[in-house]
Amino acid sequence: MKKLLMATAATAIMAANAASADEIKLGLLLGYTGPIESLTGHMASAADLAIAEINESGGILGGSTLAGVRADTGCIDNGLATSNAERLIAAEGIKGLVGGDCSGVTGAVLQNVAIPNGMVMISPSATSPALSTVEDQGLFFRTAPSDAREGQVMTEILMDRGVKSVALTYTNNDYGKGLADAFAESFVAEGGEITINAAHEDGKADYSAEVGALASAGGDILVVAGYLDQGGLGIINASLDSGAFDQFVLPGGMIGDSLPVNVGPALNGSYGQIAGSGGRGAETMAEFGAANGFEGTSPYAPESYDAVALFAFAMEAAGSAEPGDYVGKILEVANAPGEEIYPGELAKGLEILRNGGDIDYVGGSAVELIGPGESAGTYREIEVQDGKNVTVRFR
Repeated sequence: MKKLLMATAATAIMAANAASADEIKLGLLLGYTGPIESLTGHMASAADLAIAEINESGGILGGSTLAGVRADTGCIDNGLATSNAERLIAAEGIKGLVGGDCSGVTGAVLQNVAIPNGMVMISPSATSPALSTVEDQGLFFRTAPSDAREGQVMTEILMDRGVKSVALTYTNNDYGKGLADAFAESFVAEGGEITINAAHEDGKADYSAEVGALASAGGDILVVAGYLDQGGLGIINASLDSGAFDQFVLPGGMIGDSLPVNVGPALNGSYGQIAGSGGRGAETMAEFGAANGFEGTSPYAPESYDAVALFAFAMEAAGSAEPGDYVGKILEVANAPGEEIYPGELAKGLEILRNGGDIDYVGGSAVELIGPGESAGTYREIEVQDGKNVTVRFR
């Protein structure tokens, strides 16, 4: 692993995508353009690093290598996402799909492409509660927890900070609506007041009308359930420019290094939460990222590394890279019983499986899959301090 840690980012990516006579392709279907593009580079690099680690260890299934094939979802472009998913299956011959990223495109790809083609999907970042009840034929998994849980965590944070009333705005799609509904239900049940619950559209040049309505409704603070590179950023800047709000609650789609940079010092003191864990796995991912040119603890980067690892382990456990053969092994390798496996230990996990043993993959995000492939999930409570997102607590 010392050799891997010292690799450059270019070396890792080249190793991840090197040609092989026995090559197993994984699609990396993420929003390389669109409202979370500042996050997806780190996510893809983390996935590439897991692929490189597996290949350096000798690959899977008797020496087959993995290769990552990137394709764009645009995050919110269902047409782009589905056409690219179809291309990955038909033209590239992928055997598993890491993605989608945003919830709406993930649902579209699942229903229109993955299910008809019997393709397994593991999303590192799609969090809509609606994905929990899709009739997915057992093909869909995610390493990030559902927003049903995030709504509860956000309520806990606000109650702990003494906030009793909020204005709430959400991006008008499956992700935003699902999170807003989950949070509103939880917050009201705990005695909180939602003064207004209003959608906003991404990609607008002017959000003064939306902010005017939010300000008129009032509230102790504004919850912005949007995207950090588009509408959510616009709502915050318009609020600060007009003086409507000076502090914000930032759910997962709003957390990333670009937001404090783009807003500036006025964002200091705002706070929120995003899926993430502490401990050994997170610390190792931070080291790996620093050594390989990406942020290993960037939102959903550990979850992306973990998605690749789950594919590799399930294939090895099944003795096959065919989705119909290995899909039943994903829950087995993700959960106890078995030896715990962390980032940097993928070779160890593969060897245990080859010898007929059991593993419990913990990974970089404390993987624990429950129910129909759901992540049990832990959260980082963050606060913007001196222009940076600082983890203040785990929940």
